Amino acid sequence: MIDPSIAFQTAVRAALIADPAVSALVPADHVRAGSTRPDKLPTIIIASPQTINLGRASGGQYLTRVSLDLHIWAVEDGADMARQIGAAASVALWDVPASNEVGIDAYQRPGFSYMRDPDPERAYCHGVGTVEGVIRWRV
Repeated sequence: MIDPSIAFQTAVRAALIADPAVSALVPADHVRAGSTRPDKLPTIIIASPQTINLGRASGGQYLTRVSLDLHIWAVEDGADMARQIGAAASVALWDVPASNEVGIDAYQRPGFSYMRDPDPERAYCHGVGTVEGVIRWRV
């Protein structure tokens, strides 16, 4: 493994799509990694990974703090729908997401803030939150 953010991103996405409350609001194929402008609504886009290498762990492992931005986009009922999705995502990510690839040694739950899309032609509401973990991994 070269980039531990990919394994953390995979674990976060799996937790979101496995949660019944999230999947009732956002179809699984609308929970994806990539750019921050949606092509389908409602959606959760996992974007902007940030990594900070912390050092080495035992057994030849590495420790890296990984932060992922979660972008929620909704148009139905605007801010209310985005907040419902954010609340469901927060509960889905309450506990450390499971991963068979890496260890997640420290974990910070996401919190969200919401705003209207600045483009007046669009009636979107956009929520942004960050989920963070200290990832233990091997090359």
